[in-house]
Amino acid sequence: MRTTMEEATQPCPECGVEIRVDGRFTTWCAACDWNVDPERPDRAEPGRLDSLRQALAHRHGEKLLAEVSAGETPRPRRDAAGVLAHVLALAVHGVTVALLVGGLWLVVTGWGGAAVVLGLFLLLLSWTLRPRFPELPDDEPVLRRADAPELFALIDEVAAVAGTRSVDAVTVSAAFNASVTTYGVRSRRVLTLGLPFWETLTPQQRIALLGHELGHYSNGDTRHGLVIGTAFHSLTTWRYYVAPIPDPNVVEMLVNLFYVVPRTLVQGLLILLDRLTLRATQRAEYLADAMSARAGSTEAAVGVMDRILVAHSAENMLQREASSRQVRTRGARSPEQPWHGLWERLAAHMATIPEGEYERQRRVGALRGHSVDSTHPPTHLRRACLLVGEPLAAAVVADAGRESLITAELAEARNVLAQRVVRHGLGH
Repeated sequence: MRTTMEEATQPCPECGVEIRVDGRFTTWCAACDWNVDPERPDRAEPGRLDSLRQALAHRHGEKLLAEVSAGETPRPRRDAAGVLAHVLALAVHGVTVALLVGGLWLVVTGWGGAAVVLGLFLLLLSWTLRPRFPELPDDEPVLRRADAPELFALIDEVAAVAGTRSVDAVTVSAAFNASVTTYGVRSRRVLTLGLPFWETLTPQQRIALLGHELGHYSNGDTRHGLVIGTAFHSLTTWRYYVAPIPDPNVVEMLVNLFYVVPRTLVQGLLILLDRLTLRATQRAEYLADAMSARAGSTEAAVGVMDRILVAHSAENMLQREASSRQVRTRGARSPEQPWHGLWERLAAHMATIPEGEYERQRRVGALRGHSVDSTHPPTHLRRACLLVGEPLAAAVVADAGRESLITAELAEARNVLAQRVVRHGLGH
């Protein structure tokens, strides 16, 4: 191995090509893919639902990539599957309503008798299965327009490009993620910004990220809508209730046997609802990616995708910061708190990730069919879709002055979450 102050190199043990070595990352060969994925997980059998999702996600992703490559533009579609999904979801909610009505009838007409016990049980069951209206988190910083006018002004500008209305609140979390949803009975909109993700992006990539998230509002992502989203919750609750008891005794074995039919029915309904909505969900992700490129530019949207592929590097760096705090607090007391400058150190770390590591992660993603989760299309296919055709220029251009103001508006949240990460790690 030859070493200089700038780099180290060694011959590939497989093909002999000279390869660069960076001790922080996996050493691999771009010529023959030697050691490209040394930590590939054991192929443990996924659950039936996840296995179906992964297979369909890959199949639909390849089909949509072929459509885009042929010059077609992905658009939201209302099809028979979507109609059937809504009918099925309403039927699930109908069961909850029936339990509620039946429970009330038994309580009222059977007062003083044994029917009251059954009625109360049905009322309790219907309560646990009721549609839930998410609320804003009480353990994360929440920003309103008055708290962050420049951030909301940027979101408004991107929302206008996406052809949708803006958000009512922004929550800031310690997760390497970003998302949009609704909260409350009136379905107000909320954007969640994972600060570890936000801080690793360039200003233009942040605009692309906002374009992607706001794009979900404008493209009709039904899986996270009120009717279907709450039906998934109800069915998942049912599945929990009829799950087999582990290590059962004789009586519990009989209970497990009794639950076989309802468990099969619930699992079948979950798979059916998932199958009916997954294609639309995959298309919604591609549509959101297209909006990301339109708002922030194709280059920025691809950059966001690449950041997702190296998310583990950011998470590992933050975990090291949390672990090293224990060492620092046992040593001499420093006048500076250990969380000061955490986000700047994270950004600096991400800026030093070599292009070879990005390329390795792209190849690993293609090998594993990597996606954010089992409901997202494989990342390498999403990236390939973005690169088809002429690259788009940004509809919203980053402004250094605005970026400084937004950073100031996020200062309190940055401090709170830096303290939390350093004290407890990313798991809290």
